[in-house]
Amino acid sequence: MRIGLLGTGPWARMAHAPALGAHPELEFAGVWGRRADAAKELADKYGTRAYDDVDALLADVDAVAVALPPAVQADLAARAARAGCHLLLDKPIALTVGQGRAVVEAVREAGVASVVFFTSRFLTETEAWITEQAAVEGWFTGRAEWLGSVFTEESPFADSPWRREKGALWDVGPHALSVLLPVLGDVSDVAAAAHGRGDTVHLVLRHSGGASSTLTLSLTAPPAAAGVGVELRGAGGVALLPESSEGVVPAVLRAADGLLAAARTGQAHPCDAAFALRVTEILAAAESLLDGGPAA
Repeated sequence: MRIGLLGTGPWARMAHAPALGAHPELEFAGVWGRRADAAKELADKYGTRAYDDVDALLADVDAVAVALPPAVQADLAARAARAGCHLLLDKPIALTVGQGRAVVEAVREAGVASVVFFTSRFLTETEAWITEQAAVEGWFTGRAEWLGSVFTEESPFADSPWRREKGALWDVGPHALSVLLPVLGDVSDVAAAAHGRGDTVHLVLRHSGGASSTLTLSLTAPPAAAGVGVELRGAGGVALLPESSEGVVPAVLRAADGLLAAARTGQAHPCDAAFALRVTEILAAAESLLDGGPAA
């Protein structure tokens, strides 16, 4: 499969490009970015071609990986799908339900495969844990804490405009939902949402399986307080999400495996564009409550 990369920022450099260059069943066929000099630099590093015209790249490949801000990703993902390209996207798929729906419709109409990279779903230990807990009945409640300290000098994402504008709800909220939804079921209701310090938000969710969950999300936690924790409680006791020592590149490699399998079999991946749209719908409902309106 010939695959191109859209994007040249920190995530493209540290995650996507190394994985695309290393995957034995992918031909890393080119890079396009909003800055031509950055695209050339990244393409040269991996011995591939830099494209000035995104449509020229789309015409030359079978698939694209997208490492761009969500609003930019959504428009280009729909464009790539209409060009017949399979999609390896990042979370969140979009920042509005309308944009996310446009991607899903383009994927469906073109008959292409899609995988959205929710990191925890492609880490070996965490995905095995999610699968194990999804088979357990009787979960009563869940708690997820996704606390980052992103806007520091050490962070490669400190200067990310969309993260500063949209905050933790849209950046790490998708991670938390990607773990909870397969276990507790779809969200039937965003029951409450409240602001904390900085960009911190607290959500209370009701799930279709009857359980409830709470989420605490932040990109502005003190560095000493940063970390991830997920706890489930039910009839069978307590289950804690295990820590993973895997890096991001092996996870992207597995996401690419998922895209290859979906393209070959025609069977949708669990983390496809439709799943990512549902995550976007939940986040939009939470955002509406945080802004003082009703849940969408």
